Amino acid sequence: MDFSLMQRVFPFFVEAALVTIEITMLALILGLVVAALAAAAKMSKSAILQAIGTLYVSLFRGTPCLIQLFILYFGGPQVGINLDPFAAGVIGLGLNIGAYMAESIRGALIAVDRGQTEAARTIGFSRFQTLRKVVMPQAARLMIRPLGVNTVALLKGSALVSTISVVELTYTAQRFIGSTYKPFEIFGVAALLYMIIVYAIASAVDFLDKRFAIV
Repeated sequence: MDFSLMQRVFPFFVEAALVTIEITMLALILGLVVAALAAAAKMSKSAILQAIGTLYVSLFRGTPCLIQLFILYFGGPQVGINLDPFAAGVIGLGLNIGAYMAESIRGALIAVDRGQTEAARTIGFSRFQTLRKVVMPQAARLMIRPLGVNTVALLKGSALVSTISVVELTYTAQRFIGSTYKPFEIFGVAALLYMIIVYAIASAVDFLDKRFAIV
C-alpha cells in the first residue's frame, strides 16, 4: 500500500467529489420534478396522460442508464440536441431516477387514507387545497426513506457519467491509474469518498425520518 500516493492525490479527489455531489443534487432535483409529473399523469383520469406516464416509466426503467446517457450525448447531435458532458449527465441521470421515484411518489400518495381526502372535501376544501394541506404533507413523510434510497442509488449511478468524460470521482480515478499504475490505492481513495458521502446521506435520512415520523 502506497499511503504517500493516496495522501498526494486526495485533494484532487475531494474536488472531483464536489462535482459528483453537484451532479447528484442537480439530477435529483430534475428527477423529482419529472417524477411528480409522471406520477400525476399515471393517476390522472385521462387515458392519454396515463399512457404517457406509463410509457415514460417503462422506457427509463426498462433500459440501462448507460445506454440512455449514450443516446442523449452521442445521439443527440443527430437530432439537433448538442449538450456538453455535464449537462448530458445531469439530464440523463435525472430522467432515469425520475422514472423510479415516480412510482415511489405514486405509492406514497395512494397510501394516504382516502377517508381524510373525503373529510377535507366535506368541510369545503377544494381539490387543490386537499392535495396541498392534507395529502402532500403525509405523502412527503412517507417519501423520506424511498427518497434516501434513490439518492444513494443516484450517487452511485453518477459514476456512469465518467464514460462521457465528466471529471467526477470515477473519471479522476481512471486518469490517475493511467499515470500511476496503482489501481488499488487510487480506487481505494475514490471508494472512501463515496462511502463518506453515502454515510452523510444515510445520516440525513435517518434524522429526517425520525423528525417527521408519523405516530
